[in-house]
Amino acid sequence: MQEIRGAKDSEKAAAPASSAMRSLDRALDVLELLEMAARPLRLTDIARELNLPKATTQRILGTLEAHGRVERIDGGFATGIASLLGAHAYVKSNRLILAGRPVLRDLAEETGYTASLYVRVGYDRAVVARVEGRVPQRYQLPIGERLPLHQGAGKVLVAGMSPDEVDALWATLDEPRYASGAVIDRAGFERDLDAIRAKGFHYASGERLIGMASIAAPIRDRDGGCLAAVQINGTDADLAGSADELSLAVRRAADSIGRHLR
Repeated sequence: MQEIRGAKDSEKAAAPASSAMRSLDRALDVLELLEMAARPLRLTDIARELNLPKATTQRILGTLEAHGRVERIDGGFATGIASLLGAHAYVKSNRLILAGRPVLRDLAEETGYTASLYVRVGYDRAVVARVEGRVPQRYQLPIGERLPLHQGAGKVLVAGMSPDEVDALWATLDEPRYASGAVIDRAGFERDLDAIRAKGFHYASGERLIGMASIAAPIRDRDGGCLAAVQINGTDADLAGSADELSLAVRRAADSIGRHLR
């Protein structure tokens, strides 16, 4: 009888823990939805998008608002100031960023082009550090901006993924295209990945923005896995004539960051 009572007590203790984890998962889903939307969303929109009861969604938003993770704007909800504080702490303490910044400065000075550091975030990528070069840029990319994995420097990160992970990524893409509108076929995509693995870099021309180009190389850990990617970018006219020479500089920068982290 005592053993049965003990088992029931364990089940009762496990139930609140399971409920707490479910609530945490839902709260993180709400934060990710607001982050991806990058604009205020109404309560009903959030509940419908996440398939949650309206009352549950309201309780989650209230808790997140109390902690500064969510704020009310124009009758909707958006990411709060505490998320910015968390991002600032990440940038100040992350080993990859700390090791990468001085190398990016050297790379930007050597090549004249803006140098950036990308990491994989699920099936996206994000720029976590950047140093402007002497050559003016046509556009500014904010730190933390999400970008697709199947274009530009993202392909370098995909080349380091397992075949199953690549299959899962491809399943999330609905008729992927380049900036020109050209459809990206799976066979051509796999050829690009094979070339990246063989050459150690990727030259992208007009993949994400027409007229723009980039050269990216992987940062590897001690086991050869891909931690992140270093990239320089400019116009296609600027980079095309000296891609091989510039790729050496990018690969040296990636190797330098990798060595600092080992």
